[in-house]
Amino acid sequence: MRLHYLGPALPGHDHPALETLDVRRLPPSCYLVEVGEDAGVDGEIIEGDVLVIDEARPVQHGDLVAVQGEDSLQLCRSHRIGGRFRLMQTAGPQESTWARQSACRGVVVKHLQYEVQAS
Repeated sequence: MRLHYLGPALPGHDHPALETLDVRRLPPSCYLVEVGEDAGVDGEIIEGDVLVIDEARPVQHGDLVAVQGEDSLQLCRSHRIGGRFRLMQTAGPQESTWARQSACRGVVVKHLQYEVQAS
């Protein structure tokens, strides 16, 4: 699942999903990403949702993790095995890759759903 970088978690973002988020309560190590259209509209995390990612938080088993892919940030679920992680894609083909803590760009600490207003 592709993620689009929105910037550091600071006041002033105008994304509709951020209306209820008090960014002043987040640590300075947090940044915001928007979930890309490849997520679709079915499932726990969908297109347009915003994720708060803490780049200082260590990855644990079962975390949602932002990982730098070839051309973009990707969202994966971590499965800790010893000192490494098996990262499973959250959308698309159920492929997995091995990674170390240093390959991860942060852990999802908050999920803000984007609710489409009916017209």
